[in-house]
Amino acid sequence: MEATATAKFVRMSPRKVRFVLDTVRGKYAPEALAQLQFTPNYAAAEIAKVIKSACANAANNFGMNSDHLKIVKCYVDGGPTLKRVHPRAQGRAYRILKRTSHITVIVDEIERPVINPKGIAKPVAKRQPLRAPLPGQTAQPSTPATAASEPVETVEETAMNTNAPATEEVAATPAETTLTAETSADAPAEAVDTTTGTDEKA
Repeated sequence: MEATATAKFVRMSPRKVRFVLDTVRGKYAPEALAQLQFTPNYAAAEIAKVIKSACANAANNFGMNSDHLKIVKCYVDGGPTLKRVHPRAQGRAYRILKRTSHITVIVDEIERPVINPKGIAKPVAKRQPLRAPLPGQTAQPSTPATAASEPVETVEETAMNTNAPATEEVAATPAETTLTAETSADAPAEAVDTTTGTDEKA
């Protein structure tokens, strides 16, 4: 159901009123009134009055919701023209045309569309910019965060875990076994007398 409001014999030119009326066509009434409030044009006040009248007609006569009223159609027609005379030189008279307008606004209750929040794109995390290596340095490949957080086992730790016995005692590593064998094969060192600073044989 549509509600209509008309303002007749408005003392403004239809051409100048149409400039402002085209900016609110197809908008909802609250948005149109807010825009006209800050429009620096003398026709904005008259158009706002017609929109408010149309909204009042829709709410009182048809019980529509004022928040869902949309301007489905609006136009301006030319009214009667008042003719006046402006005196000029040598007794002449020039014609002055004072035009009037009929402003019509039609509103209808159209429910506003609901925006699905799931359709909104999520912000993407910022990526680190790629930096060129300095002179004398080699570019190091970037490792993922998951790999950097996990501890990495060395070759010796891997061998110990695989060859470790089931008991609490831990077998010696290959490096320790080699070191023990070398120390046992060496000849015993000569004893040194700490008092005289000479060998015992002397």
